Order: sequence, then C-alpha cells, then structure tokens
Amino acid sequence: MKTISHDLIGRKVAILATDGFEQDELLSPLEALKSAGAETKVVSLNKGEIKGWHHDHWGKHVKVDVLVDEANAGEYDALVLPGGVMNPDHLRRNPRVLSFVKEFFRAGKPVGAICHGPWTLIDAGVVQGRRVTSYESIQTDLINAGAEWVDEEVVVDHGLITSRKPDDLPAFNASLIEEIIESAYEHEHPAVTLAA
Repeated sequence: MKTISHDLIGRKVAILATDGFEQDELLSPLEALKSAGAETKVVSLNKGEIKGWHHDHWGKHVKVDVLVDEANAGEYDALVLPGGVMNPDHLRRNPRVLSFVKEFFRAGKPVGAICHGPWTLIDAGVVQGRRVTSYESIQTDLINAGAEWVDEEVVVDHGLITSRKPDDLPAFNASLIEEIIESAYEHEHPAVTLAA
C-alpha cells in the first residue's frame, strides 16, 4: 500500500489505552498517524505512563497525554483502540471510557479498533448491525452483541475500522488514515440537496 504523507495536518486523533496494551498495536498506528501529519494524544485512566505488552512479556512505556476523565471527544477527529487482552478488559469497565467512545459514534467520527480492542466497543453498545473483524477469540462476543463478524485483515464499515492482529497493521493504518481524510472532507464539504 502506498504511504500517505502529511494528509492529516490539522487533524487530532485520540489513542485510548491503559496498561497491557499490545505494544505494536499502539506504536504502529501512532507512528503512521504522526507521519501523515496528525496530532496524536494518548488518553488513559491514570496520569504518567502506561505499560505495553509485547508478545509474552511487558514492553515499552508510553506517556499519557490526557486523562479520560478530562478528555473531550469533540476536540478529536478520530479514535484508535489498540488491543492486548488486559488493556480493553480494564477500559470496558470504566463508565467514562464508554461514554467517550460513544461520543465518537454519535458524531460519526472514524474509530479504529484492532485485535481485542473491539471488546470496549461491545460494552459501549456500538457494534450491533456493524460488520467487523477482531482477534478470533472474541468473535463470539461480537456476534452475541449483534455484529456481523468476518475473518479479514481489515474491515471498514461506515467509519469503523477493525483488524485482527499485529500482522494486519499495514492495512489497518492505511484504512484508518483514509477514513480520517474522507471524514474530514465530508464534514468540511457537506452534501448539498438541490430543491426540486
């Protein structure tokens, strides 16, 4: 896939995560978004740093920019939910996290979720009737929540971008950037309805 550069200048993206995020699933989208010109903010439950999980051991630390209790979804153009097992399992139990996620869906803004990231979407009540993918072990959870689950490297459904695992990151990142560009264009150039 071709690299898109500087197409997201002026766009702001929230990456919502906590301890136990899958390291590559946060760092890779973060780098891709920054390379495309976006301003990125790591939003989390507590101040300081969060610890990544890398395969089978603790990985890198990432600085938290904004507390979710203080975050305003209206200030962001898109949201990214990295996976990891521990990360979404903690996030989905936090009422402020769920309301923050819902605000992006209500506003029709792009949301990207990879691996176990869609767990948080289930608890936010936003997957019913949506076509999604994820890590295979949570497919039944998504189906039970009313989603149509498919086994594909990336699925885009009306601004919701989902992927299965770290191997899918190139496709995930490219689709995420493309959806943010399209969403920005649609918000800046709303469709005009002509009178009959």
